[in-house]
Amino acid sequence: FFFLIRQLLFLSIGFVVGVLIYRLPLTVWEKYGPHLIISSLVFLVLVLIPGIGKEVNGSRRWIDLGFFTVQVSETVKLFVIVYLAGYLVRRGFLVQTTFGCFIRPLGLICVAGALLLLEPDFGAAVVIVATSVIMILVAGVRFKQFMVIVAVLGGVGAAAIMSSPYRLRRFGSFLDPFADQYGTGYQLSNSLIAIGGGGLTGSGFGTSIQKMFYLPESHTDFLFAILCEELGMLGALFLICIYSFIVWRCFRLAKIADQQKNRFAGFLALGIGSWVGLQSFINMGVNLGILPTKGITLPLMSYGGSSAVVFCATFSLLLRVELELRQNTHLALRGRGFKSGDAL
Repeated sequence: FFFLIRQLLFLSIGFVVGVLIYRLPLTVWEKYGPHLIISSLVFLVLVLIPGIGKEVNGSRRWIDLGFFTVQVSETVKLFVIVYLAGYLVRRGFLVQTTFGCFIRPLGLICVAGALLLLEPDFGAAVVIVATSVIMILVAGVRFKQFMVIVAVLGGVGAAAIMSSPYRLRRFGSFLDPFADQYGTGYQLSNSLIAIGGGGLTGSGFGTSIQKMFYLPESHTDFLFAILCEELGMLGALFLICIYSFIVWRCFRLAKIADQQKNRFAGFLALGIGSWVGLQSFINMGVNLGILPTKGITLPLMSYGGSSAVVFCATFSLLLRVELELRQNTHLALRGRGFKSGDAL
């Protein structure tokens, strides 16, 4: 019960944090967005300093606070979305019409991505940059500018893979994991064995064989493979439907916010939905062998204190978005002569 007890503790902390965040108006987040992105960059630098950053399995991604460790990249994902949502509201027209205002936020985000690559945390860097590009595209940036930045980011990503023997080996093992089943392809081959062993309905909840020290990181990065083994293809499809519903609801909130001219709330909902959707897709794709292996967790499911607390905070912020949109709807109805309890 080690992981269960600790995860329940982190969820309790996340619940308290979530209640506090739910009470904060969105105007506070919009105002302090630039401060959050600067603090993110500071912490990304601190985590690289020996003695401050904690190294695990060759990666320096955590700051040790004694009683628990904080994975900085999890908070950076949320802070980047908050900052970019505010920036697109303040500079929306200039982002669409000038190259300088278009490239400025991406410059800060690419700095954050570069610091993440130094940890190294390639998966988090991909999620942050991809989420930012989606938000900027929806903001109405020129298509030519968008294609240029996509080409540049694609080239940088390819260079990052080719310049690192570690990433290159992972990419090679992704193409044919069973070519070196007990070496570079060990994780992916065991993941595929777990998924294939689940069949249609699975072996039963809690009865996985692969999690018995065969599949590394079975409680974090490769949890989806264990779920497939225990719950089968039907369980996996049900989980995918849940994630799809969450993403759809986020995009629905973004659409409602746009109709109400509340652009900050809309970009927040869009960014959170894109983040959850991208990270879920990448994690499942890695487990299924359709994407190269990355150290990225399954949102809301994988074990991890920082992830649990940050996602509690994230969805509390999303609930705040929904609350303010609902309040605006009630005010609009009252202005038209309806009462809040009238049936629509």
